[in-house]
Amino acid sequence: MKLVIAIVQSEDAGDLIDGLTRRDFRSTRVKTAGGFLREVNATLLIGVEDERVDEVLTIIRETCTTRRQYVNPLPPVMEPGELYMPYPLEVEVGGAICFVLPVERFERY
Repeated sequence: MKLVIAIVQSEDAGDLIDGLTRRDFRSTRVKTAGGFLREVNATLLIGVEDERVDEVLTIIRETCTTRRQYVNPLPPVMEPGELYMPYPLEVEVGGAICFVLPVERFERY
């Protein structure tokens, strides 16, 4: 058995959970925040049999697409009286980061 940890953008999480559920995969969604853009993410914990890991990763790959978005960078620390007008930056967001970990033991109560 494996544990797939998938970190996805919040707007993809609902569709991903629906896609996993249609294929009889169970998942747990945890609300998380990214470190770089400080935006809300979703982390999904998915327990899966070894032979079905590729199926889960395919569902994630098909559901969680990347897209371009404009963000305002955080202003630097400034002295009082200084003015800083940040210009929006275009960045790529979305997609998924996946970790596949071995599970030594699994129990359901």
